[in-house]
Amino acid sequence: MRRLIILSCCLCVLMVQGKNTKLSEVSIARAMTERLIPAQSANIVYKQIVTDVDSFLIESSGDKVCISGNNANSMAMGLNYYLQNYCLTTVSWFACDPIDMPSHLPRVESPVGARAKVKARFFLNYCTYGYTMPFWNWTEWERFIDWMALNGVNMPLAITGQESIWYNVWKKLGLKDDEIRNYFTGPAHLPWHRMSNIDGWQGPLPKSWLENQKNLQKRIVERERELGMTPVLPAFAGHIPGALRRLYPDLKATDVSRWAGFEKKYSCTFLNPLDPLFPKIQKAYLQEQTRLYGTDHIYGVDPFNEVDPPTWKEDSLSIISRMIYESLTSVDKEARWLQMGWLFHYDAAHWTQPRVKALLRGVPQDKLIMLDYFCDANEVWKKTESFYGQPFIWCYLGNFGGNIHLNADFDGLSSKIKNTFSQDSTGNFFGIGSTLEGFDVNQCAFEFVLGKAWNLPVSDDEWILRLADRRYGEVNAQVRDARSLLRWHAPEGDCSAVTQNPVLKSQNFTFMKEKSCMLELQALRKLLSVPNTGRDAYVFDVVNLGRDLLGWKFREARDRLIDAYEAKNLKDAERYAGLMRDLLCDVDALLACHSTFSLESWIEKARKFGTTSDEADYYEENARTLITVWGGSLLDYARRDWCGLVSTYYAPRWENFMNEIISAIKENRQYDGGKVGEQNKTLNWNFIKPSTPVHYSPKQDGVKLCKQLIKKYFGDE
Repeated sequence: MRRLIILSCCLCVLMVQGKNTKLSEVSIARAMTERLIPAQSANIVYKQIVTDVDSFLIESSGDKVCISGNNANSMAMGLNYYLQNYCLTTVSWFACDPIDMPSHLPRVESPVGARAKVKARFFLNYCTYGYTMPFWNWTEWERFIDWMALNGVNMPLAITGQESIWYNVWKKLGLKDDEIRNYFTGPAHLPWHRMSNIDGWQGPLPKSWLENQKNLQKRIVERERELGMTPVLPAFAGHIPGALRRLYPDLKATDVSRWAGFEKKYSCTFLNPLDPLFPKIQKAYLQEQTRLYGTDHIYGVDPFNEVDPPTWKEDSLSIISRMIYESLTSVDKEARWLQMGWLFHYDAAHWTQPRVKALLRGVPQDKLIMLDYFCDANEVWKKTESFYGQPFIWCYLGNFGGNIHLNADFDGLSSKIKNTFSQDSTGNFFGIGSTLEGFDVNQCAFEFVLGKAWNLPVSDDEWILRLADRRYGEVNAQVRDARSLLRWHAPEGDCSAVTQNPVLKSQNFTFMKEKSCMLELQALRKLLSVPNTGRDAYVFDVVNLGRDLLGWKFREARDRLIDAYEAKNLKDAERYAGLMRDLLCDVDALLACHSTFSLESWIEKARKFGTTSDEADYYEENARTLITVWGGSLLDYARRDWCGLVSTYYAPRWENFMNEIISAIKENRQYDGGKVGEQNKTLNWNFIKPSTPVHYSPKQDGVKLCKQLIKKYFGDE
C-alpha cells in the first residue's frame, strides 16, 4: 500500500502541464476506449503524466474511473488491468469475439498502478502472418492492435505490404512483371518467402494483392505509432529473385539449401553482401519503404532462417553481418537491426558458439537486438554470454503452426522470466515478448507473459484466480478450482489424434498422457457444474476443453482399432471403427459451437480478397493449402481442429484407414499402408481445390452439447 501511495504522489507531481501534448495522448486512449467499450467510455477519463519509465495509475473519482499514464500505450495497459481485475472482462484479440461488460463500472477503492520493468515488449512472428493474418482486413487488424496496446506491446513486427515495395525495386532493376510476381509465393505462404525459405510456391501473386496490402500497412503502422508502438519494419537481407542473374550475370549469388522438402525450383537465391549491388538494393528498398510507411529505425533482418549461409567460416560470417549492418546505416544512420535467434536453436550443430559470436560481433554493440525466440524450451542467452554483448528480448513461442495447444506451463514461464531478471549480469536483457506462430491457441498464456514486463501488483496465484473470474464473468469457486487444475497442466504432444495423418504406427507424434486427460476432465466437469453465464470466454473454454478430451478419446479408440487388427478380431475392429466415426461427427458438431474453430470463416476471409471470381478461387486454394498439405514435406504441419475441416478433410482420410483395416481382417492379409497413403494423398490434393464442398455442422448450445458428449464418452462423474 505504501508503494502505491508513493507512486500515486509521484504521478500527480509529474502531471503534464502542456495542454497540446496531454490532449494528444489522452485523445488517442479515449478513441481506443470508445472503439472497445462505447457504452462505458464516457465514465473512463485519462490523464497524461511524465515519468522516466512507462507507468500507469488507476483510481476512482466520483462515478468516473481515472487512468493516468505517460503515453497512450501505458494508459491502454492501465485500462486492461482495470477491465480484467475490476470488470472481470476479457478483451479478445479476435474482432468477432464480444467484449462482455458489467452494467456499471466498479469503483477502485484504493489507487493501483504499475511500472514497466523492461523497455521493449515485443510481439509477433513472421509465421503469424501466414497461420493467422494472411486474409485479415482492417476490422481484424484494428481490434488486434488495440489488444496489443492493452497488453503493453510497444514493439510489434510489422511486415505487411512489403511485396508492393519489392515489386517496384525489382522493376527498377529491370525485371519483368511475370518474373517478379512468380518470385512471390501465395499470400498464406509469404512469411516463408520473406524468411528466404521458398520462392514461387502457389504464385504468381495477383497485382491487386500488392495494392491492397500496401494500403492496409499504411493504416497498421499509423495506428501502432499512435498507440505508442515502434513497428519493426523489414529490410533487405540478401534474398533476390533468381531471374536477376539474367540482367546481372556476374552477381556474387548462391542458391540457398533446399528447405522442407521443396523441389529445387522453389529454392531461394542469396546475394552476398560483398556484391556492389547489395547496398544499392538496400537503399532502394528502404527509401521506398520510408516514403510509404515511415520508419522508426528498427529493421527486421533474418538472412539465414532454417537455411545454410554461403559459408561457415567465422571470419566470413562476421564480414557478412558487418556488411548487412553497414548497408542499413548507409541509408539510415539511426538504424538498429533486429534478428530472430531461432536459427541458433534450430541448427545448433552448425551454429557453434564461435560462429554465433562471429556473426553477432560483426555488428557494433547495442546495434543488433536479438529475439531469444523459444525461451519456453531453450534459453539461448544462457549459452551465448547473453548474446555476446548484444541486447536481447526474452520470448515465449508457445505453439507451432498455430496448432491448438490447450494450456501453458504458467509456473515454469514465471520462474524462467524471474531468473532472467536476476541472472543476466550483463545488462543486455532488453525486453519480454512472444513469438507465437498462430493465434488459435490459449490467449491468456500470452497475456500472462506480457504482464511479466510490468511490476503488476498481483501474484501468480492471484492472477490465475482472476483469470478464472474474468473468463466466467463472476467469482465462482468451482470455476476457480477448474482454472487452478489447468494451471498445472503443461502442454503435451503435437496435436489432437483427429488431425493426425492416418498411419498404422504413430511415428513421431506424441499425445496427451492419461494423467493429463483426467486432469482436464476434472476441470471441465467443474466448469460444466456451474450455471451458464453466456460469457463468450466461458463457452470457448468449455468447447476448447471438450474438443481436446474428445481428441484423446479418439486416439484411444484408434489404438484399440489397431489392437483389434493385430489380433484379427473383426467384431472389435468394427466396433472401434464405429466409435471413431461417432467421435469425428461429435467433434465437428462441438467445434461448430464457437466461431474460433471455423473453416468457413477462414475460407470466407480469403475469398473476400478476390477482385474477380478467379482471384477468389486462387485465395481460397492458397488458404486451404496452408492448413492441410502445406507444401514440400510439411503435410498437416498447420493442422486445425476446426468445424468443417474435421468432417470434410480428416474424417474421409480416417474412413479410408478404417475401411482398409477391416478389409485386411476380412481377407486375412496385411494392412496395405501404401494403398491408404495413395488414397489420402489424392484426397489431400483434391481438398485444396475451391470446388470441393465443405459440410458444416449446425450450431448448437456449446455448453449443453459438451455436457451431453462428456456423459456419452466419459460417463457420469
